[in-house]
Amino acid sequence: MNYLSLPKIDLHCHLDGSVRPQTIIDLANAQNVSLPSQDINEINTLMIAPETCTNLEEYLMRFDLPLSVMQTADAIERISFELFEDAALENVKYFEVRFGPQLHQQQGLSFEEIIAAAVKGMQRAEQQYDIKGNYILSILRTFAKDNIYDVIDAGAAFLNKGVAAFDLAGAELPGFCEQFIPYAEYAKQKGYNITIHAGEQGVGQNVYDAITQLHAQRVGHGIHITGHKAAYEQVKQHHVGLETCPSSNIQTKAVDTLANHPFKAFYNDNLPTTINTDNRTVSNTTMTDEVRKVMQTFNLTLEDYHNIYRTSVEQAFASPKVKRQLLSYLD
Repeated sequence: MNYLSLPKIDLHCHLDGSVRPQTIIDLANAQNVSLPSQDINEINTLMIAPETCTNLEEYLMRFDLPLSVMQTADAIERISFELFEDAALENVKYFEVRFGPQLHQQQGLSFEEIIAAAVKGMQRAEQQYDIKGNYILSILRTFAKDNIYDVIDAGAAFLNKGVAAFDLAGAELPGFCEQFIPYAEYAKQKGYNITIHAGEQGVGQNVYDAITQLHAQRVGHGIHITGHKAAYEQVKQHHVGLETCPSSNIQTKAVDTLANHPFKAFYNDNLPTTINTDNRTVSNTTMTDEVRKVMQTFNLTLEDYHNIYRTSVEQAFASPKVKRQLLSYLD
């Protein structure tokens, strides 16, 4: 099967985890940011996480280098454009990218400027390639909460114009949802869709809480509903999308091997399960790679893949017009 030629949809990918290594070097030199090396192979090594990390924190360390150069509007716009370009060139037809505006203020950019830059880069790619997209604004769970409303307010001006959803990301602690209820409520009132990172690091209760307390329509990863009956039932009953990221889940030790990933069990039980990259650079992957690995490991047919693709269309935070266009690629 020609996996590259398949139309693809990626609903869970982080901007700062998907930067071209050469772009890091270019931007660092232009901004006088000192790098550990000018050798692209060494930069690559610093940006790509080991195939199995000791924990999620070791994986998250790989974001420090990209963030050091993502503090100007021009840099954010360039990286956004390049990510959508890379995805378009491997036949990704629709792409939802998430990032945390709180991470890009070291040189004084406002949240409006940060979000506008990311959206501008995406829209430039949409004009040049056969791809459509949206941004998801991720709030960092471990950060101070004093500017969360400001992020939501800044992003609200871009709703239906390049921004689609609110997310919580970063290290996952048990029971985190309760303290974010007012922010999720506020985002929902403003018109945001809600997707929450939960159930990645063994805490199925977090998925239950994300759905019941934060109104999550989708869950980032969500794989540890396997050990939590109530969370599993919430996902099934409310048709909550599971944004699985197979390679990333192995790297962060959420699962030990792809063969033991619950993807196939979820799919067989008609849970709304999707395939995504998480971080193209940090996980050294593409959507083509992820689709190939999943299809080969679980002996999926082309018909199975089309079912998964349709689920991704259904779960996408896209307009009805874009969804109709996405379904037409299966004809």
